[in-house]
Amino acid sequence: MTTSPNRSPETIAAQAGGAIDAATGAIVPPIHITTTYERDADLGYARGYVYGRPHNATIHQTEAVITELEAGRETLLFAAGMAAATTAFLALEPPAHVIAPNVMYWSLRHWLRTAAPRHGIEATFVDTRDLDQIRVAIRPGATRLVWLECPANPLWHITDIAAAVRIAHDAGALVGVDSTCASPVLTRPIALGADVVMHSATKYLNGHSDVLAGSLTFADRAPAQALAERAAAHRAGLGSILGPFEAALLLRGLRTLFVRVARQSASALAIAGTITRNPAVAEVLYPGLPGHPGHDIAARQMQRGFGGMLSIRCAGGEAAAIATAARLAVWKRATSLGGVESLVEHRASIEGGNSPCPADLLRLSVGLEDPADLIADLEQALR
Repeated sequence: MTTSPNRSPETIAAQAGGAIDAATGAIVPPIHITTTYERDADLGYARGYVYGRPHNATIHQTEAVITELEAGRETLLFAAGMAAATTAFLALEPPAHVIAPNVMYWSLRHWLRTAAPRHGIEATFVDTRDLDQIRVAIRPGATRLVWLECPANPLWHITDIAAAVRIAHDAGALVGVDSTCASPVLTRPIALGADVVMHSATKYLNGHSDVLAGSLTFADRAPAQALAERAAAHRAGLGSILGPFEAALLLRGLRTLFVRVARQSASALAIAGTITRNPAVAEVLYPGLPGHPGHDIAARQMQRGFGGMLSIRCAGGEAAAIATAARLAVWKRATSLGGVESLVEHRASIEGGNSPCPADLLRLSVGLEDPADLIADLEQALR
């Protein structure tokens, strides 16, 4: 499915794809909780639904909306972002060499380092901002996938997706993009040539911190479709599909995605511009700042803003960072991101050993509060 030429992405999201319940005319889509479906008289399934593990109408409707927002061919929903991300790798033809960023979602990086080799997957980690590092790392005939994350959590590195795609495709490799922190509001990696887009839908797509979910959206290209078929088989075989109640909550969140991300991006830019002048802050990491090394690329491939995520490095080191977080009142100390509430986290203590995250760094997820309140709270904590 591709985006309708007559409807903007904002309209698609706000109207949940525009579907009206045929039985009642309901504007809010119903929740289908059945796990099994009646066979036809000839024992077939003419309506296309067989069993709840691969088939559910609520899940399919939510997948259809995400597919349109990403301008893809199809989407698969999973019970968590990690289930989606790991399936993208497990669906590769073994043995598989993959390339991944040095800075990326920590849990997936840990899985690639520790568990993936048991599945015949070997990962090489590079700085994907440096396209030459991608070129050097590619093994012709063996590299199956180049995985990108943009912006990359929690240092907010920016990779030129279109340029990386050209390098990977020339070598016969697929490209996957973790676009969780951009969301389809800001970046549509398939339009830049990517083969599969992954979201931890727990974050911006849901936006209310009440759903664990993940998604994979595949491009309308033969290699991507082959990967999609294998991923769907993995999901059905492992039972990692999202539940219908969670899918309904995710669909509800998608309906406000564009207004939320616009507000969060505007607030994050205001906060970054203000806090960068604070003497207690050694550095602000935010791609919306002109001084950010990836700013020009971000301005080109992030269409509606620079996102709601930023990090600050405290001038007083790790102790100052932890003390600053402890003094915050409006910002809440918690893991996760992309919700309506603003969160702060000392990432180095969460990620532990082998983390590329500096010990003086605080990761900030900007919510929907008054940005003046968020700035004031940061400034009092930094004092």
